[in-house]
Order: sequence, then structure tokens, then C-alpha cells
Amino acid sequence: MLKGWGLAFFFFSRFRSVMISASLLQKKKKPSPNPSAPQPAAAAMEEPGANAEPPPGLRSLLPPREFLCSRKGQLLLAEAVLSFIIFICYIASSASAFMMAPLLEFLLALFLFVAYASKLNEKFKGLYWPLTDFLRCVTAAVIYFAISIAAVSKYSDGASKAAGVFGFVATIVYAIDFYITFNDLVTFLKQGSSESPERRKSEDEDSNSDSD
Repeated sequence: MLKGWGLAFFFFSRFRSVMISASLLQKKKKPSPNPSAPQPAAAAMEEPGANAEPPPGLRSLLPPREFLCSRKGQLLLAEAVLSFIIFICYIASSASAFMMAPLLEFLLALFLFVAYASKLNEKFKGLYWPLTDFLRCVTAAVIYFAISIAAVSKYSDGASKAAGVFGFVATIVYAIDFYITFNDLVTFLKQGSSESPERRKSEDEDSNSDSD
């Protein structure tokens, strides 16, 4: 019995010594970390092309992020996407006579999206942008509502039904847009009416100074 315990203790001590020597050899072979050497993660983070911004030419084509996150930008983008979808549905349907209306609204929404994103409304102030946008939204809402009712009631194919459903959604979007644009139009007209007496007063003063 004691001899068996002695053999077990002998093998356990030999196994322990072998494990200790193996761990010491691994520590000797492992290179010490050099603080001056760049770490792979840090090197990957410091690569010049890791967080590179888009080139200036491509950046000029993209709309500003502030405009995309604004309410007007999201409405114009939704109008353009819905008009394009309705145009595709009318092409594939038997109600192809209505396809010109969504195509025209798509082009107008895309034009105003580019104009507001590039701030053309601030460069060309001679054009009454709020009034133009208000009239566009009103006519688009009325046209989409009318052709959607006709597409749903008179045509039985699936593409016409889909165009009618998307047309009703576009009517709601345009209604929201012309409600918001109407408030902007009222503010624009109030600013114009407040500036007109000041302009007349300055013109009268200039004429009096010239006469003197």
C-alpha cells in the first residue's frame, strides 16, 4: 500500500517538474513586447485610407446631410420615390394612359430636391420658390387622387391596383407637403409686405436727396 502511494507521489512530482520546465521554456521563447513597435490594431487605425472621406468631386454631387435629415428633404425624397414607383406601375398596367402624370411629378420633385440641396433658392431669389412649390404640391395631390380613383375603379389588373394604392399614399404625402409649404408661403408674403414700406421710404429719401 505504502509502495503504491510512493510510486504515485513519484510520478506526480515528475509530472509537475516537467510542466514547470515546459512553462519556463515557453516564457523564454516568447518575445518581450517592444513599446516602440507599432501594434497591429493601432497601425490599422492609423492607416491613411481607413477612415478616408469621399473625394471632393463625389462629395459635391451628394446632397448635404442636414438637408437629407430635414423635413423638406425627406418629403421631396418620398415624393420622388413614390412618383417613380407609380410611373413603373402604370407602365406595366393596362392604365398606361396615366403614366405621364407621375413622370412629370417625379421630374419636378427631383428638380426641387436638387435645387434646395444646392441652395439655388437662395441664389435665384427672383423666383417665388414657396409659391411655386405650393402650386406644385396642390396640383400633384389633386391629380394623384383623381387618377388613383380611376385606376382602382376602372381597371382590374394588379399593376393598376398597385398604382392606385401608391397614388393614395402620394396624395397624403403631397397634402402634408403643401400644408407645410403654405405656412412657409405665408411667412414669405409677410416678410415681403413688411419690406415694401421700408423700400418706399428709402426711395423717397433718395429722391429728396437728389432734388436737393
